[in-house]
Amino acid sequence: MNTLAVWIGVAVVAIVATFLVIRSPSGSSASTDAPAKEETAWSMLDHGALLVDVRTQKEYDAGHLEGALLIPHDEVAARLAEFGEDTHRPIVVYCRSGHRAGLAQTTLEESGFTRVFNGGGYEALKAWRDAHPKQGE
Repeated sequence: MNTLAVWIGVAVVAIVATFLVIRSPSGSSASTDAPAKEETAWSMLDHGALLVDVRTQKEYDAGHLEGALLIPHDEVAARLAEFGEDTHRPIVVYCRSGHRAGLAQTTLEESGFTRVFNGGGYEALKAWRDAHPKQGE
């Protein structure tokens, strides 16, 4: 009986190991070429999306992305008119880490905006653009 238990254990381990190898990223059929959040954000911006910094005035003054409109996340609902009347216009929101941008995104979507993208954090967006300058710059 002990030998049978050992063989069953070995079989179970082999099955689990095989499953893990099949499900690993290198063995997966899922695409690993999905664009980074920053790449998606910059692509949208390069095609005319509105860029909105939802951090505080102090954070904005310390450094912000060129062309960004400052609307702190807790003021988004009160300042909807500044986003324009076109609720289908692409909008990229960013903050320090992406959390406040997510809150702003939710507020905008609940207000009818349909193409809002959380670009994440300022430093990551800036670093991505520095590493991938727009053609012609």
